[in-house]
Amino acid sequence: MFQLCHHEAFVNSASLPELRGAGPWRWRGGGCECRPRGARPVRPVPRVGHGDRWRLAVTCFFLCPVHQFTSLKPGTLPWCCAGRQLLPQAVTPYEVLEQALMEGTLQTSIHICHGNGQWMSRLPEKLWDIPLYNLALPGSHDTMTYCLDKTSDISGNESKLVKFLNKCMPCIVRPIIMKWSTTQVLTVTEQLEAGVRYLDFRIAHKANDPSANLYFVHMVYTTITVQDILWEVLRWLETHPQEVVILACRNFDGLTKKLHCLLIACIKEIFQCKLCPRNVVPTLRTMWQRGHQVIVSYEEDGEVDKHRELWPAIPYWWGNKTATRALIQYLERMKQVGRPEKFFVAGINLTENLRYILVHPFGSLKKMTLRSLPCLKIWIKQQYPGPKKECVNIIAGDFIGNHDFVKDVIELNTKINPPLHCQSKGTGTNSISFSAS
Repeated sequence: MFQLCHHEAFVNSASLPELRGAGPWRWRGGGCECRPRGARPVRPVPRVGHGDRWRLAVTCFFLCPVHQFTSLKPGTLPWCCAGRQLLPQAVTPYEVLEQALMEGTLQTSIHICHGNGQWMSRLPEKLWDIPLYNLALPGSHDTMTYCLDKTSDISGNESKLVKFLNKCMPCIVRPIIMKWSTTQVLTVTEQLEAGVRYLDFRIAHKANDPSANLYFVHMVYTTITVQDILWEVLRWLETHPQEVVILACRNFDGLTKKLHCLLIACIKEIFQCKLCPRNVVPTLRTMWQRGHQVIVSYEEDGEVDKHRELWPAIPYWWGNKTATRALIQYLERMKQVGRPEKFFVAGINLTENLRYILVHPFGSLKKMTLRSLPCLKIWIKQQYPGPKKECVNIIAGDFIGNHDFVKDVIELNTKINPPLHCQSKGTGTNSISFSAS
């Protein structure tokens, strides 16, 4: 079994007969050298079986520069396979990776991104006059699931079957619900510090709760209230005055008109002049000059019409797929249709269904997500931000602290090459072009 860890991979010697008793080996990318994790000297590569050689080749390939992979043509295999057609049914790089991942031979581990807390303020000046909806922004899907309440009731939106099973067999059903509902492990502050600039807030009011407290929800409710999190976001913004955050308020399970009014009043009271009105073209230069740091999209058209501080709901490209390849194909189809004019999200999150859960009784959304990340990382690196039909804007995923997801999305902005004199068009977008790199 293999465990990818930044630029290293670990091989479980028990899976290779020739390595039994030799201890855990650390393979270095492309160099075909290996050595134990301790201070032992480097040893030559052992001879392994046909299938194992393929798996080592896949692992070594992960450690190579990404451009060597993305430049492959359909029908070819990674260079490290030395021309061996070990998986003839795989015809594209994505299929090669997916087959190896689905065999369970590769495992990724969590790495928290550091150093991206001020990334917007460090963007080159040539990008300051480009609207945020033409930049690449990292986002988190179901942002608040790191604090789901194990003891809370099932959400009112869930099916009667789920509620019935949870009532009859809580000891069995509740752990399953938690495994497949948790999409993030970092707190809001940690996500922002990691570089996330789009927060997906699924807001709800608990049934039969006499108070006006609002919570976040994903099958079950969170332990933290919406108001507490909004204050937490404000505290972070006050220490990062040149960063801009998009808050996508969605779902509104159980919210009455009165609760909508209370929520909007709370948002206005907390963020005040930091809220960017929707009639402003949200470039970094404009928002810095006006002191705006927060864009709030609100998935309730009737309320948006009443408040200029609220932006319309941001479209989310949700593939609803259990397989990585199917998700990538869905995203490519959406790109062919064309991006929306302003903000939109390309969701790289996989979605389980009942059949998938039954087939993977010991699985979890986390395992499902981590297996998909190597393929999705390659897809991300191939994208371009901008106003053109096939361009991306916000890319949101689960477990955002893994596999340099945030860094990869931020680096897409280096592909933008605006002209020296950007002139605003009628829609508020700027004319931009792309570098060849």
